[in-house]
Amino acid sequence: MTITLRPGSVTLKDLATIYWTGEPARLDPSFDAGILKAAARIAEIAAGNAPVYGINTGFGKLASIKIEAADVATLQRNLILSHCCGVGQPLPENVVRLIMSLKLVSLGRGASGVRIELIRLIEAMLERGVIPLIPEKGSVGASGDLAPLAHMTAVMMGHGEAFYAGERMDGASALRKAGLEPVVLAAKEGLALINGTQTSTALALAGLFRAHRAAQAALVTGALSTDAAMGSVAPFHPDIHTLRGHQGQIDTAAALRALLAGSAIVTSHIEGDERVQDPYCIRCQPQVDGACLDLLRSVGRTLEIEANAVTDNPLVLSDNSVVSGGNFHAEPVAFAADQIALAVCEIGAIAQRRIALLVDPALSYGLPAFLAKKPGLNSGLMIAEVTSATLMSENKQMSHPASVDSTPTSANQEDHVSMACHGARRLLAMTENLYGILGIEALAGAQGIECRAPATSPELAKAITAIRSVVPSLEEDRYMANDLKAATDLIADGTLIGAITAGILPALEM
Repeated sequence: MTITLRPGSVTLKDLATIYWTGEPARLDPSFDAGILKAAARIAEIAAGNAPVYGINTGFGKLASIKIEAADVATLQRNLILSHCCGVGQPLPENVVRLIMSLKLVSLGRGASGVRIELIRLIEAMLERGVIPLIPEKGSVGASGDLAPLAHMTAVMMGHGEAFYAGERMDGASALRKAGLEPVVLAAKEGLALINGTQTSTALALAGLFRAHRAAQAALVTGALSTDAAMGSVAPFHPDIHTLRGHQGQIDTAAALRALLAGSAIVTSHIEGDERVQDPYCIRCQPQVDGACLDLLRSVGRTLEIEANAVTDNPLVLSDNSVVSGGNFHAEPVAFAADQIALAVCEIGAIAQRRIALLVDPALSYGLPAFLAKKPGLNSGLMIAEVTSATLMSENKQMSHPASVDSTPTSANQEDHVSMACHGARRLLAMTENLYGILGIEALAGAQGIECRAPATSPELAKAITAIRSVVPSLEEDRYMANDLKAATDLIADGTLIGAITAGILPALEM
């Protein structure tokens, strides 16, 4: 199925589908007229003598240098090749697909002045699986994601490297094998392709989608831990959360109630339990995870706006004038990435404390030490909990805001930058750490529930079945690394949340 993009009204759901499933994307044909009109205006300027930035001038600090009409194509070629300065590992294919789709949306607004041929080539590359190799590092998130997007554009020109049919090869070969022809860039087209926030935005969206998947899984693992610890469900009473009024908190409490509904463990200790209150990691899940959910939803709105935005420079405006501005500055994306990082860090921090509670016999209300069936002879989940602490600590270190770390570039012409690109890229590593923490909590929660005599709730029974389909119950010590990887994958691929009845776990879009 091909996703049809309508610039200005592309939704998070559309973008999530592209990210998670790899579906190709194309522009709604109704936007072709606007693209053609803007391209005609740029061609008109390029044929004239009046200097207009990015069309017949140099770039950045070199903007005062006039370029002759005969050299405009060479100018664009040189721009792209000189800007292919990325370093590091290639970005994941699903991120690159998102970058290309976002570039279609931006160009489709009809303010960039590119020819329709460029649109058709990006669409065909997505459809036929030509994925440019884009190194992960090289953008400071201002004046556009110049280096990453130059690597994308270079493949369109028959340069650079790409992946095709599972193989890494030069860009010209990838196009040829896919039955495509490289383009020769016309006036402004190189600048239109690399001036933009699409790499930063795609990485931030990937971080958002991954973080929301983890946030949903954290409710399942948190409910498992609550039942394993014989925690009280009273703190999840709807009136408590309605009195505060935050929607994320209300939705999170409702999910926890639904997940724990029908648990015989809950009813078994209503009478005679001498504990007055549970620790915060159990009792305050709606307040913490709900706040994180609210943050992710707010960020989602910001990134949805950015995904639909025109962020290159200069722009062809509605009165047919061509004006330079600064939409390429990715400050909104940088702030969004920093907020996602905070949410990821906090979801993991409170989950780690629940793991620590379950393995500590002084706190776990009757569970064996480290959830070992024969403590002493066996260490159980002792070091799995240590690993979760490692992942939590690493996420804390990475949660420092990237957006405050500007540095001047390009001979001080670009004297304040957003750092959005690496601020968003770190979210891939942070969410992977979070998946690991939640995978360990899933193992601890399932093991703890199995140590109780009464049955858990119907929904949590489904979760435990999913867990036990990949990791058997821990009867005695064994090689644990494979168990932790399998549990992490269960979170990462959505299997755990997929075991829960639809509608219980809160959505990203309200």
